[in-house]
Amino acid sequence: MELAAKILLAIVSVGLIVVVLLQSGKSAGLSGAIAGGAEHLMGKAKARGIDALLHRITVVLATLFILLTLLVGYFVK
Repeated sequence: MELAAKILLAIVSVGLIVVVLLQSGKSAGLSGAIAGGAEHLMGKAKARGIDALLHRITVVLATLFILLTLLVGYFVK
């Protein structure tokens, strides 16, 4: 159980890092570099939809990260 929690924690950590880097910030961030001119092709509403989805995924992954960290900390005792 402890090993499974640690592996899941590592996967969630990497996922959280990737999702945070994909979010657009004030200077468009990494998502602007990956998406390129997506705002011009798909429209700004689509870009806002993607940002909203990334925000929701970030909240879920952050919650999982906190819960898994507490679970792994409980196993260390």
